[in-house]
Amino acid sequence: MIELSPTERRALRAAAHHLQPTVAIAGNGLTPNVVKEIDVSLKAHALIKVKLHGIERDDRAALLEEICVTLDCAPVQHIGNILVLWRPKPAEEAVQKPRRHKPTAPKTKKQAAAALEKQRR
Repeated sequence: MIELSPTERRALRAAAHHLQPTVAIAGNGLTPNVVKEIDVSLKAHALIKVKLHGIERDDRAALLEEICVTLDCAPVQHIGNILVLWRPKPAEEAVQKPRRHKPTAPKTKKQAAAALEKQRR
């Protein structure tokens, strides 16, 4: 499980404020499919919300702990039926892809005609 400083936790809480829950856990609890879905969501987004349906108040903290230990993520916040989880993106995905040059529109009719002729060739 990843430990966060209070400053990091505060920043992540603020970033998660506008997010919608990506995974829901209901009466069946933490099944392998739910763990897999949380893992996929963490890989894609790094910061997610999990909605709990029908889980008793005493079981929520244990469920949060189990998720964080299983998936090596950090608990950011636990409010009511919502859990906020964070895990840094894997290194190979964190590297930015090079941007492709976006062609600009021609400025004159002559340039537009030349670009059109170039495309026809």
